Amino acid sequence: MTNRDIPAGLERIVRHCLEKNPEERFYSAHDLAFDLEALSGVSGPRLEVAGHAARAGKPLARIVASVAIPAVLLGLLAGRQIWKKPPASHPTFHRLTFRRGFTSSGRFAPDGQTVFYSALWDGAEKPQLFSTRVESPGALRLSLPDGHVESISRSGEMLILSDVRFTWGYAHAGTLARAPLSGGAARDLLEDVGDADWSPDGEKLSVVRAPGWHYRLEFPPGKILYETSGWISHPRVSPKGDAVAFLDHPLFGDDRGSVAIIDRAGKKRTLSDGWESAQGLAWSSSGEEIWFTATESGSNRALHAVTLSGRRRLIASMVGALTLQDIAKDGRALVDHSNQRTGLLGLSAGETKERDLSGLDWSRQPILSEDGKTLVFTEEGEGAGAGYSIYLRKMDASPAVRLGEGEGLALSPDGRWVLAALVRSSLAPLVLLPTGAGETRPLPKDSINHDASPASFFPDGGRVVYTGNEPGRARRAWVQDLHGGKPRPVTPEGVVGTALSPDGRFVAARGLDQKVALYPIEPGPTRPISGVDPDDRILRWTADGKSLFVRNQTGRSLTSRVYRVDIATGRRELWKEFTPRDTTGIQRVAANAATADGRILIYTYGHTLSDLYVIDGLK
Repeated sequence: MTNRDIPAGLERIVRHCLEKNPEERFYSAHDLAFDLEALSGVSGPRLEVAGHAARAGKPLARIVASVAIPAVLLGLLAGRQIWKKPPASHPTFHRLTFRRGFTSSGRFAPDGQTVFYSALWDGAEKPQLFSTRVESPGALRLSLPDGHVESISRSGEMLILSDVRFTWGYAHAGTLARAPLSGGAARDLLEDVGDADWSPDGEKLSVVRAPGWHYRLEFPPGKILYETSGWISHPRVSPKGDAVAFLDHPLFGDDRGSVAIIDRAGKKRTLSDGWESAQGLAWSSSGEEIWFTATESGSNRALHAVTLSGRRRLIASMVGALTLQDIAKDGRALVDHSNQRTGLLGLSAGETKERDLSGLDWSRQPILSEDGKTLVFTEEGEGAGAGYSIYLRKMDASPAVRLGEGEGLALSPDGRWVLAALVRSSLAPLVLLPTGAGETRPLPKDSINHDASPASFFPDGGRVVYTGNEPGRARRAWVQDLHGGKPRPVTPEGVVGTALSPDGRFVAARGLDQKVALYPIEPGPTRPISGVDPDDRILRWTADGKSLFVRNQTGRSLTSRVYRVDIATGRRELWKEFTPRDTTGIQRVAANAATADGRILIYTYGHTLSDLYVIDGLK
């Protein structure tokens, strides 16, 4: 349709702007301006509009048209420029590992083409160190101590974390050493280290220290920048060396948390929080963003970025979990892509074959009833929801039943209630979930950050003992009356443990010196215990109150050993030993629950199959 009040030349320009094929429109604003100028007589002869009416009639319309139409045309051109934005980048994935098992860490060498990584292939018990070239799929086993690659300096030295042990969940610590990539013996540097990173100049270290399982961030070693009652992971020094980015986990052992940054003066800022699972972090090649892998629900972590002002964006996601390992100077990302699950295995006296008692994809923290007929556990994977879910199942292989949201901590003696922590809420308040008909009962509000560690009911079911900390204070054991009143501490700060004696008089707890003792519920003297090793985890008391069942496990072990320790004499005897039939991909297997007679044991296992990839083309 032609508007007769619009000059033919202007109509031609409009039609040229509205061509269906973008390539047939004006290419630039300069081209459009030239034609408009020619039409108006600025850069060429003036076009006269035919007819006296066109010249003399509707002067206001002509003025509006002379102003509005060029504006519209410029808008159309601007839209064309948006339409002509460069096409979205298409990242390319280059696989580096091909064996069956999983990688645990990886870093680019200073040349950006060599990758050093640690992996556990084909059922190996300890992480072994390898190197590979990006352009070649081969791998070279390094003659260095077993351990995890923590960082590589620009001068060609590697930080290695070995003899790693876990206290609860993901919280870990080991011995930090440095070794030249050119060859030579490694030299031990520090003990009780969770993670570490070189400064850009290769002269200083940023380390997460965990003496007595109290986590703190140091830069350089000895200068404490930040302490927490939770735990800390993945410290990475900024390209300028003036700050450290890290993952801050408020619940001890749980990988939910936030991305934080702290400067050399100890000023900390949280850049992005609310992540249900956060593992893996590195500075972008420009130093303007921090890239990290996390998820708001489930376990399939995606790659995200956050600026120093807190602006967040999604970079890449895929089926399975991503863990960012490193970023090269040219922007390529080194990631671990894995399929993970955590499950439960049951083994009763006289049985030679374990039974899988898992619910969904991430079943953990098993709790057995006193008669061994009921199992309660927590689900925190893809099917569990953002706040985890608590399930109950009978040991006769009947289907599991969801009880509600939270982390399960203890089952009441009568089997009617599960003590749960609502981990999504501030301070993780405690509630009682009914195992049958009934309503959820919240416990009295307090200012304690309730831990996700196991708890215990007293024999009469009227009180519970749990782990938690007041703001700015260390973790300890607390007693709470379920009928009301304030919680009361029963161990000194830093002394953690909730294994309650059958008579309800003592808890077996571990102090900062890693020694276990019996702490009285009511005022009284502490009784030391011999025979419990620093790496033991207390499972429970025997029914007669004379012994403890403990699990001994250092680092990643494919065999779980349970011992019975006599409290009076310290005599220690091996009670049960268990190794899964297929160990490939098994990260850890550990006894986590037992009946008072030790006849039924529940083991937790973690299974991961993963590979390293270099991703190019990420924006």
